Amino acid sequence: MFLALIALVLINIPIAIALGIVALVAMVATSGPAVMPNLALVLFDGATKFSLIAIPLFILAGAIMNSSGISRRLIAFASALFGFIRGGLAMVSIGTSLFFAEISGSAVADVAALGSVLIPAMERKGYSKEFAAAVTSSSATLAVIIPPSIPMILYAVMSGSSVVEVFVAGIIPGVVGGVLMMAVAYRFAVRHNYPVEQTFQLSRLWQTFKDASWALLLPVIILGGIFTGWVTATEGAGLAVVAATLIGGLVYRELDLKQLRSSMLDGGVQTAVVMLLVATSALLATYLTETQVPQKLAQSMIELTTNRYLILAMLNFFFLAIGLFLHSVAAIILVVPIVMPLVYAVGIDPVHFGLVVTLNLGIGQQTPPVASVLVTACSVAKADIWEVSKVNARFVAVLLAVLLLVTYAPAIPLSLVNLFYR
Repeated sequence: MFLALIALVLINIPIAIALGIVALVAMVATSGPAVMPNLALVLFDGATKFSLIAIPLFILAGAIMNSSGISRRLIAFASALFGFIRGGLAMVSIGTSLFFAEISGSAVADVAALGSVLIPAMERKGYSKEFAAAVTSSSATLAVIIPPSIPMILYAVMSGSSVVEVFVAGIIPGVVGGVLMMAVAYRFAVRHNYPVEQTFQLSRLWQTFKDASWALLLPVIILGGIFTGWVTATEGAGLAVVAATLIGGLVYRELDLKQLRSSMLDGGVQTAVVMLLVATSALLATYLTETQVPQKLAQSMIELTTNRYLILAMLNFFFLAIGLFLHSVAAIILVVPIVMPLVYAVGIDPVHFGLVVTLNLGIGQQTPPVASVLVTACSVAKADIWEVSKVNARFVAVLLAVLLLVTYAPAIPLSLVNLFYR
């Protein structure tokens, strides 16, 4: 089945269609043509879980932000905050990604929105376009582990975990990753004598803070409501859409009906891609469950070892490998239901494992051949992907260090979860 799936993808069949074809053939071969009337019900049921409604809403909120001046104000505030450091624009890129990730939940949306502004600005200041693309791309991947993260939502749905707990577990690793990336960017800037953007001015910091205060209020509304239990993650996504629309249209007055319509169309197209994957993966998940493939896989690995750290190491290599060839959404949908029985069998906390999965697949966004986020950054910078990858290796090393920290020191991601929810 997996060989057939890979073969279909290699001949440019869309992953969602390939999933559906493989699952359909397998189910008919196993149960006969009589199973076919149930397939539509499985497709529908797989795509209509309440938690999944958060995905199109967060996508729409990110699209509205890109059209309403919110992103530009976040960049100005980050520039006032970090611009006095050598290589300040690199710090601005990383710092803005930390803010933007808390609202959009998507690394591709992050690099598309911020890269179109920051990469040309960095080139004008004398930064190489390879470095500009690398720092923007790698910092955008923080959107995968900082809440609200679309891959985290999908993981929670596929694994039966709490969306809120998975969100909270990503806060500390996300901040640690951001600080380490800033350290790497600073060292690179000193070596290549990149400029200081501007002197630190408290008045300018205050002015940009006031200008961006409504934009900065968005993560407070979204995450505050979710973490305090006032709203679910899905309801928080709805709040994000309403807040982004009101702030962009009534406060900043930069969102008109034409831009809103464009944002809704863009969000609808992105949602259709994700939800078609979710629906067709439900067919495959149903077949695998009926044939007990996940349970057999878990049993075979337990026969090799019951040491959870060795199993985590094997799963890390496995997810790093599939991250080279599959987008994070497809990988989570396809693989997580298969490995969860193994995770439970050896006593790995599913929330902890969620961070391991999302970090691995986030690294996959930076490593060719798929490298969806890196490709987007290279497209914006008009840079060669292999030249950018040479520079980006330093930032990928940071992501790998955070992955090892999360994998083998689970107390770090789980500390806030245990403090507030257990």
